[in-house]
This record gives sequence, C-alpha cells and structure tokens, in this order.
Amino acid sequence: MAVTQEPGHSPWRDVIEDERFTRRLYTVSRAARLVGMSPSTLRMWSHGYTKTFKHRPAVTQGPVITSLNGAPHDSRSIPFVGLVEATVVQAFRNTGLPMQRIRKALEVLASKGELQHALASRQLYSDGANVLYDYAQKHHDKQLRLLTVVQTGQRVFHEVIDEYLKRIHFGDDWATELILPVTKRHLLRVVPDIAGGDALFVDGGAPLSAVQSRAYSGEPIESISADYGTPIEDIREALCAVWPEKAAA
Repeated sequence: MAVTQEPGHSPWRDVIEDERFTRRLYTVSRAARLVGMSPSTLRMWSHGYTKTFKHRPAVTQGPVITSLNGAPHDSRSIPFVGLVEATVVQAFRNTGLPMQRIRKALEVLASKGELQHALASRQLYSDGANVLYDYAQKHHDKQLRLLTVVQTGQRVFHEVIDEYLKRIHFGDDWATELILPVTKRHLLRVVPDIAGGDALFVDGGAPLSAVQSRAYSGEPIESISADYGTPIEDIREALCAVWPEKAAA
C-alpha cells in the first residue's frame, strides 16, 4: 500500500492509499454519535487545537484521529479508519485518564505502530499492551501503568479498553469491521464497503439511517421491526443511544 501525507497536516495524518483511509464517510457530528463522544471532543481529537494564555505561550496539540480535507458542499471528513481510531480514544477516555496522559499513551503506541495508524492496526492487539506496560515501567509512569494488567503471566489491556477493542475486527493488518461502541450490547456494525459505511443492525441488517428516518417520521417501531427482521428492543436501544435528545423529548 502506498502512503501519502496531506499538505499541512500533522504526521499523524499519513494516509494509506486504501479506501478505509481515504474515503470520507462521516461528518464529525455523525462519527461522534456512533462512538458515543461529543462532537466538540471528537473535533479536538481529529483536528487538534490551540489554547492561548495571557502570560505564557500558546499550547498546540495536533490530531490523533484520521480526518481528511473536505470537498465543497460536503462536510464529511472522517474515514472508516478514523471511526475506529475514535473508538480506541473513547476507550482510553473511559478509564478516567486525563487527556494529556491519553495523548502520551497514544504517542507511545504510535511510535511502535505500523506507519501512523497504530490505533486501527492489528499490531495494537498483538503488541500494544506490552508496549505501554514496558514504557510505564521504564519511565515510572504510574498513570499509564494503570492502562494494563498482568493476567496469567501476560500483559493485557485494562478491561475497559479490552471491551472496546473486542468490537474491532480484522480481515488483514487493518480494521475491516467495527461493532459500534455507542450501545452496550453489540447491536450495530460498520463495514466500510457496505451501504456506504452506514451503520447496520447486526440482527436483520437494517440500515440505521433508514430505521431512523422511518421512526422519526412517526412510523411504529413494530412495523419497522417486521419489515427488517430486526428486534424491536434493538431498534429502540440503538435510537436512544445515538439520538438521546430525541428519546428524551
């Protein structure tokens, strides 16, 4: 696979010439909903940020999630690999680790990963826990040490991270399918070359966008469930998780 770097972008954004890396599928807002993160938080991780201070130099942090330059009249910027990377970032966030320590952990992983996409690489699973454990031990970093544990003599990720990582499936060296983390149960899957990257219900295969459109136009959930063969409880849980504000209305 060839590798290119988008002009003016951080080295984190080296792009492999594969549609999982180069095809813009999601807006920041849409991707954020699918991984259970706020749009402003995902934008910070995917585009970087600069903080200014009155009496000291500004602090600039680059992106750690793959995003691509948009096209006119098309606000999509996140490819499938970016969605996978956002899932891993959300896993680290859910351990309670401060943002700057998460960045450090991701930098350590990327420094040992394949190209600049360690978070979407099979290598994260084979080597990631060892890399973080060894770094934390060598540098006496107690916070990063909490991200890994030793079980039956093997170094593995913290259970919170591990639960997220189990949702990422591989067909080669890179992620090829993602079970979305926005729901606790494994209800929705994304395969980048199916349905344009739309989320699909695991049971029945209904496209989430179609279910949402029909449900919010007033069609009974029972009717939608019957058409697609997707359980009513799966539809309700997914809609409430992805669009909680509508469920509360």
